[in-house]
Amino acid sequence: MKKTMVYAILFLAVVGKSFAQNKKSNTKQMNTTEKEHYPFQLSDKVTRTAVTFKNRYEITLSGDLYLPKNAGNNLSAIAISGPFGAVKEQSSGLYANQMAERGFVALAFDPSYTGESGGEPRNISSSDINTEDFSAAVDFLGLQKNVDRNKIGIIGICGFGGFALNATAIDKRVKAVVTTSMYDIPRNASNDYNDKRTPEERTKILTEMSLQRWKDAESGKTAYPENGLGQTTEASPQFIKEYYDYYKTPRGFHERSINSNAAWSKTSGFSLMNFPILGNIKEIYPRPMLLIAGENAHSRYFSEDIYKSASEPKELMIIPNAVHVDLYDKLDVIPFDKLDDFFSTNLK
Repeated sequence: MKKTMVYAILFLAVVGKSFAQNKKSNTKQMNTTEKEHYPFQLSDKVTRTAVTFKNRYEITLSGDLYLPKNAGNNLSAIAISGPFGAVKEQSSGLYANQMAERGFVALAFDPSYTGESGGEPRNISSSDINTEDFSAAVDFLGLQKNVDRNKIGIIGICGFGGFALNATAIDKRVKAVVTTSMYDIPRNASNDYNDKRTPEERTKILTEMSLQRWKDAESGKTAYPENGLGQTTEASPQFIKEYYDYYKTPRGFHERSINSNAAWSKTSGFSLMNFPILGNIKEIYPRPMLLIAGENAHSRYFSEDIYKSASEPKELMIIPNAVHVDLYDKLDVIPFDKLDDFFSTNLK
């Protein structure tokens, strides 16, 4: 079991070794040369425009701005990002499309170092910078002439749920926050699933990353492992197979998505393992939070733990029979009417 959990965390971000190959998964893999696409249909009630904006570190972020047609001015707005390792054409775009259809200005964006956003080297993550990316998205939305800058919320999906909460705690301009299938990526990177990692295991991982830095320095290049999801086998954990079924098939594949077509750098975990987030979760008060998780999601405990430690107003919504990736794209599972009601009530 311990070895299985170690393999699982390798996919999600941090260490940079691949899953062992045995019998291949019987799920059909997406052709990675297929033309770029959005794996969802743009609503005929919505327009979508490509935009760019800079964060506090002068990294240029790329986003898609979804606007309700003929909606007028003084609109409420929502910044959306995630899942961790995804791009704006995937889940965050689907969420933005749905929220714009309901009358909100919605911005889906690629975080720093990923997708079409800037930053070198590629495919790295940072507790600080990924939190800052949400605040930069708030900057952008607040400058739009049709947006009331006092009515801005954020949605974080999967690992960007944790960064969304962290951004809300520090950035008092955010009036309400929602997470779906939330991950605390730095906690997971440091402690493995359900905090099972021992101090000795943590030291071993950090030692491997430290030595990898010598190799990168000598070569002058950042090293990357094989795409972990591409190594999925019948022996892989069930939730890894579920990730595969989203990222590596026509259901959700995108050529720029790390989880679809690449891997995080072998040293990406340095920041994540050394800089925890969510220590100031109580500072979200008095602004409301809504945490949404699947009943059968392997990640459910992250949302439950945050709910226990956060101050009111807060709400935990468990979706019956749902797994983690069901909240990425299943329109009959994601409670968009609840999101509409939450933001309509709290972005006043």
